[in-house]
Amino acid sequence: MTAFPNAFKNQMQHLLKEESETFFSALEGVAPVSLRYNPAKISELPAGLQQVPWASAAFYLPERPLFTADPLLHAGAYYVQEASSMFLEQAMRQHCKLSEKLRVLDLCAAPGGKSTLIASLLNDESLLLSNEVIRSRAHILSENIQKWGKGNVWVSNNDPSYISNSLASFFDVIVVDAPCSGEGMFRKAANSIEEWSPQAVNHCSLRQQRILHDIWKSLRPGGILIYSTCTYNESENELNLAKFKESCDFDSLKLSLDSSWGVTETVHNDIFGYRFYPHLTKGEGFFLSVLKKSGDKNVSDPKVKKNALSKAAKDSDFLKSWCNNPNLELFKRKELMIAVPNSLSYEAQLIESSLNIVSGAVELAELNRKGFIPIPAAALWTGLNKDSFNITELDLENALKFLHLENVNPEITNTAEGWQLMTYKNLGLGWIKKLSNRVNNYYPKEWRIRMSLDKLI
Repeated sequence: MTAFPNAFKNQMQHLLKEESETFFSALEGVAPVSLRYNPAKISELPAGLQQVPWASAAFYLPERPLFTADPLLHAGAYYVQEASSMFLEQAMRQHCKLSEKLRVLDLCAAPGGKSTLIASLLNDESLLLSNEVIRSRAHILSENIQKWGKGNVWVSNNDPSYISNSLASFFDVIVVDAPCSGEGMFRKAANSIEEWSPQAVNHCSLRQQRILHDIWKSLRPGGILIYSTCTYNESENELNLAKFKESCDFDSLKLSLDSSWGVTETVHNDIFGYRFYPHLTKGEGFFLSVLKKSGDKNVSDPKVKKNALSKAAKDSDFLKSWCNNPNLELFKRKELMIAVPNSLSYEAQLIESSLNIVSGAVELAELNRKGFIPIPAAALWTGLNKDSFNITELDLENALKFLHLENVNPEITNTAEGWQLMTYKNLGLGWIKKLSNRVNNYYPKEWRIRMSLDKLI
């Protein structure tokens, strides 16, 4: 039996009353495994798997496989994500006008589960800014975003207050999946139980208040803020939002639920909240609430103070041949050649000049004295025109060797010398350069599989 802190047990007995024993029994069980497919890369979904009912293209697996040994994971064909957190899709579908051009901020985005979900919901003219304040986690986020392969996502590394001061009244939708005490992860991460305390809950609540107040200015009047945590306690959820409403004016929006989902609706001070308990839903602990900002909607956009990106005229036709979409504009970010949707030229200049950008748009190639070096993200981009490249389709063993950053056997590659796109099941993985006497593997060192190949093959 798991030894839960007495304060946590008392808290849950207060919340759940006679259901608390069933709740604690559920925490002794095995956490379900779920993933969400990338609709831009996988057209046929698997048969025979149970679907996550509140999310499209998302399924439960009967057991947890060794995901690292599947090149499709590295190709961005799917994302392994906890099922309850995918409930974000319902909030966006029900209260965000996804058919329109939207500017969306995922504020606390690492490692990228919610950002990849949002990216799949938005149309190609919309903007997603995925932000992470911790720099090391921002690079993990950037890797997962690039593998997902959408060309309208930027990754930034900024404090919420800095974003608000730079981009006031700019975003239509802000998602705040707030750092929390992690009670909802007790079944999945035993160390989180040891780290939990009432003091930690109070500390998280204060930090969440600061985050909400710091980012509020960057949401336009009439915009939507979706707040979520993976905790059960009221201090980080309903009570937090009630306190936030004392100084910030918003309406709480109700969600339509299917009773079979087992989601629990709460109402506190006219604020609707949606709770996931593991004894009622097939997932971990989760809380979500949708807020609509009040105020005058007639606000002007921030001005671009300087052009951080310069238009790329040289070799632009050559690089445009790499792109399936003609409605792209080529820019230079230092030595990087990037492709930006025409609809986002203003937004690109604004955020590139205002924020600390880790990656963004479609990074196609790096310029050097010898020409172009294709960027890893380009190989994974869903808009890449593969007909512009020589391609080597890899089997499972050679795909894993490539992802492990092993030397590639020249005999299995396309006969042509020069840059080649490595694919697995027709999905891009990365690049090699074939020379007369050898093959250079250009898969990023920081992305490589570190597990021993003997355990993978």
